[in-house]
Parts: sequence; C-alpha cells; structure tokens
Amino acid sequence: MTPFTPVDLMRLSINTSIMLVQAQSVIAMRMMGMAGVWTVLPSENSRMVSEKLRAVVMAGAAAQKSALSGGSATQIAEAALAPVHRATAANARRLTRSGPKSLF
Repeated sequence: MTPFTPVDLMRLSINTSIMLVQAQSVIAMRMMGMAGVWTVLPSENSRMVSEKLRAVVMAGAAAQKSALSGGSATQIAEAALAPVHRATAANARRLTRSGPKSLF
C-alpha cells in the first residue's frame, strides 16, 4: 500500500462533501416528487431503490481494483466514491431539469 498525503485527504473530503450535498438535493427532490410538487417520472420510486445496488457493486469493484493494484487508502476510497458520485451527480442534474410542478 502506498502512502498518502494531507492533500489526498483534503481531496477525498471535498469530493465526499460534494457527493453528499448532491445526494441530499436528490433526496429532497424525490421527496417533493412523492408529495406531488416536483415533476418526476412514475418509475422514480423503483429507480431510487434499484440504483443503490448497482452503485454499491460498482463501488466495491472499483475499490477492489484499486486495492489490488496497490493504491493508497485515499486512492481506494476515491475509487469507491467515483461510481456513487457519478450516479448522484447524474440524478441531481436529471431531477433539477424536471423542475417543480405548476400548482395552478
């Protein structure tokens, strides 16, 4: 395992924070969709469940690949975070574009 620097830890922390903010916005938009005030597809509820399994499998595979190639602890964590971050960012973009429902 290779060593890591404080900069590596800061990058991991920032990337994790960005993903968490995006995840919270996705949760908020989906909850508003369930309440009928945000435009979401009828398949959104099943999508939010099924995408978790895919993200976990991809994150585990990426972490394993990084670990087996001798990555540092932060490289392994970044590799695991990347597929989750991609999915979260894509969901945030997609749901933001759909926008709130017109109430009038």
